[in-house]
Amino acid sequence: MIGPKTKKQQYFVGIDEAGRGPLAGPVAVGVVVAYERDLLLPYFNKKIKDSKQLSEHHRRKIFDLVHQARIKKQLSYAVAFSDSRFIDKNGINTAIYVAIKKALKILNVPKNKSFILLDGGLRAPKEYRNQKTIIRGDESESLIALASIMAKVLRDKKMKYFAKQYPKYLFEKHNGYGTKTHRKLIKKYKPCPIHRKTFLGNII
Repeated sequence: MIGPKTKKQQYFVGIDEAGRGPLAGPVAVGVVVAYERDLLLPYFNKKIKDSKQLSEHHRRKIFDLVHQARIKKQLSYAVAFSDSRFIDKNGINTAIYVAIKKALKILNVPKNKSFILLDGGLRAPKEYRNQKTIIRGDESESLIALASIMAKVLRDKKMKYFAKQYPKYLFEKHNGYGTKTHRKLIKKYKPCPIHRKTFLGNII
């Protein structure tokens, strides 16, 4: 966890996912924990942007800033994954919920001293009573935006690893999303082990 705290100090937590819609690969959930709600707001251009609105270079730059802030114990973060097999068996919403639980457990986030902000329709376990879901929260809350960026950067890194294992599918170019090229490659070579079979519909 982040550095020493007083008894009355509250944790601010941002949660978002990356990879809900791809045809292949895991879904990732990022959790960022800090004492200040807008700790890294000055590092964003004028307006906070979620990971999908930033260039890969900009995401990496912010990722490195967050990592440095963790070293200084100004905040903490974790990214948890649910793989394609789990998604196929349990559904994407359950997969995301389980990844949220994993990341919160990794960080040992206090249940009674945390104010949790989540993007979209996400929910934390009910024992975290002080939580708020914000529509398009990744555009209005810095901690949610940071969680989105951490999840996106580490998921992309994982997809580049898979690209080396399954080079025919060009995962390094589309990160598993349903691009025209990706769909053609699935039809040509059939699904590989990291494809989400329940997402392929009439492709195969």
